[in-house]
Amino acid sequence: MPNRYLPITISVRNRPCLIVGGGAVALRKVETLLDYETDITVVAPEPDEKIEYYAQKNILKLEKRAYRSPEAASFSLVISATDDHDLNRRVYEDSHAAGVLVNVVDNPALCDFIFPAVVRRNSLTVAVSTDGKAPFLSGQLRMILENAFPDHWNKIMELAATFRKKAQKRWPDDAERRMTCFGRFVEADWKTMIKEMNDEQIEGELDRLLEP
Repeated sequence: MPNRYLPITISVRNRPCLIVGGGAVALRKVETLLDYETDITVVAPEPDEKIEYYAQKNILKLEKRAYRSPEAASFSLVISATDDHDLNRRVYEDSHAAGVLVNVVDNPALCDFIFPAVVRRNSLTVAVSTDGKAPFLSGQLRMILENAFPDHWNKIMELAATFRKKAQKRWPDDAERRMTCFGRFVEADWKTMIKEMNDEQIEGELDRLLEP
């Protein structure tokens, strides 16, 4: 029976992650994880030169050798991105035996987790997944979402986080009042205000939205 994946968001900051393989696919996984401050170790006899560059800059650890079973058990997260099916299976079995979450690239049957197509704007994350069945469709939907959430959403998310703190401070014991304030924020024309107002004016607008 095909896997069904629970859509959750987790922190992998400083968690040890093993990537087996050093080609273009492995590099993409490396660069995805770097955005989330993961402690990455790459094991590959002949890694991509950009992976070597990251290692030289101490951005990740690189061991230029073959995978040694059952070393996957020592990590919190494992990705196998090689074109060797037997090796991928071994990495999967080592991880599974140790209760370590593993992703074997392009093989959903050997994946405890998968990477969705993601649009990120500051602290806003919008992710689309087809449970690994049609990733090309996820990619297409991501492009649609890129247009739905243009770059000014980075600023909107920054303002939203600031406004939430202001509302909690202004109305600490009045949940109904806070929800009213949040509703005003959502209804405001932030696209126009961000374009036409300076930071001081925007700050004043945030304060105005807090009033009874």
